[in-house]
Order: sequence, then C-alpha cells, then structure tokens
Amino acid sequence: MKFLLLLLLFSSSAVLANSRVIGTGGVTSIEGSAGGGIVPWAVINGYHSTDEWSANSFISRVSVDDFTLNSAGVGVGLNNRWELSYARQQFKLDTIGGQLRQDIVGVKYRLTGELLYTAMPQISIGAQYKRHLDFDLPAAVGARSRDGVDLYLAASKVWLDAIAGRNLLLNATVRATKANQTGLLGFGSDDSNGYKLMFESSAALLLTHHLAVGVEFKQKPNQLAFADEQHWRDIFVAWFINRNLSVTAAYTDLGSIAGLSSQQGWYLSLEGSW
Repeated sequence: MKFLLLLLLFSSSAVLANSRVIGTGGVTSIEGSAGGGIVPWAVINGYHSTDEWSANSFISRVSVDDFTLNSAGVGVGLNNRWELSYARQQFKLDTIGGQLRQDIVGVKYRLTGELLYTAMPQISIGAQYKRHLDFDLPAAVGARSRDGVDLYLAASKVWLDAIAGRNLLLNATVRATKANQTGLLGFGSDDSNGYKLMFESSAALLLTHHLAVGVEFKQKPNQLAFADEQHWRDIFVAWFINRNLSVTAAYTDLGSIAGLSSQQGWYLSLEGSW
C-alpha cells in the first residue's frame, strides 16, 4: 500500500504520455480495469497514444452497511491498444467478522473504433483472471472453485454537445462470468459451473473538461443457494484534477450480500496516471 501511495504522488518522465484528451482513459474500476467504478469500459487507461505507453495506480474503498471493500492496484497501457492490470481486493466482513481477499490480473485489447474520433464506438475485449486467497468461507457456502476467468466485450462512445452543450459518454459491456459477488465468494456453485452472460452499463455527462457525473449498473448472477445475489448500482462524480491525478466519489447500492440486505453506502477512489 505504501508503494501505491508513492506512485500516486510521484511521476516518472520516462513514461509520461499526454497525447489524449483529459478524462478519455476513464478511471480505474475496483477490479483494476479502466472504466467506471464498477464497470470496465472499452477505453484503455492513461493518456498515451500510438507508439506511447503509460502507467497508473489506484486505491479505492467501498463502505456499505455491513461490509468494506478495499482495492489497490497498478496498470500499464500500451500503444492505445493494450491494457494490463493487477488489483488486490480485501473484503472486510464488518458485521459477520473476518475478511476475504482476491487477486485480479486483467488484460484488455482495443479491437476497433475511437472514443472521440470515429463514428463507430470504441470496442474492446478483455479478460480478468481472479484467484481467491481465503477460500474456506466461500467453499462452506457452496462455491465450487477458488479461481475463475471473466471475459467481456465493451463498447464506449462520446457524443459531443449531446445535452445542453455537454459531452455524453455511454458504455455497454457484456460479461461472461462464473463469479459469485464478482469472485469475492468464489466461482460457480454445487449446482452450476457454467458461464452466465451479464449486462453492465454506464452513462457519464462531462460538465467540464475536468468534471463528470454519471450512473452505472452491473448485472450479477445468482448462483449460491444460501443467499440471493442482487445487481449493483452507483451514482458517481469524477474529478480529473489534471492528467496525473483524479478522484472519484459515488453513492453505491449493492443490494443483498451474503444474506444481509440493503447494502448501501459510499465509494471513494484516488488514481495517479503517468
């Protein structure tokens, strides 16, 4: 964690890349991929363009009624085509007691299109390998495996002067997953180990070049018999202070988790990009 904080505070000119418009790399999701807070977008992290590369790091916290999720990670964007990321999640069971940890290694590839400059949306494919580090509890409640791979296809597009002269970003993501609570409760179940197709979406209105407000929706599978798993939602504000630093805050509604209903609270994330 101290290493990540240092990365947020100090940049290296060797990887500095400032070719793209501010905000076009999105922010970093709780899983480490560029996009919104809970949904990966088609964008590639950072502000590099062709023949450039960039690096980013982030720390975030989601605090709801009975749980706290801390995430931290790093990422690299290459040639505005590839994105590689790593995130460590720590899920604290504040009411029940204990914690669950998960590592996520992600890769994303831009297939076609540009966020701003083409009529076609930017379209990317991605994969996230997730490995649970404290599997005894997920196994006890019916999870089949400690690790799994999420696959997704995302399309993102900015429409200029869309609403009252403001630019509008829309994103749609289709994810194939076996994850229970995004992997925090393991993967698959005693009754099912097949992939489920889930829909995720985001909309963001850019009030200025540095400030965006938006909403997100994340559909979730419901595989474990002991408790319902519900969809996630948030309302966020992202402040792109400059090309090196951004802050995102959100109201979150995570529904029922592990039998505890109405998990609502806040999300806060700090990201550095160079």
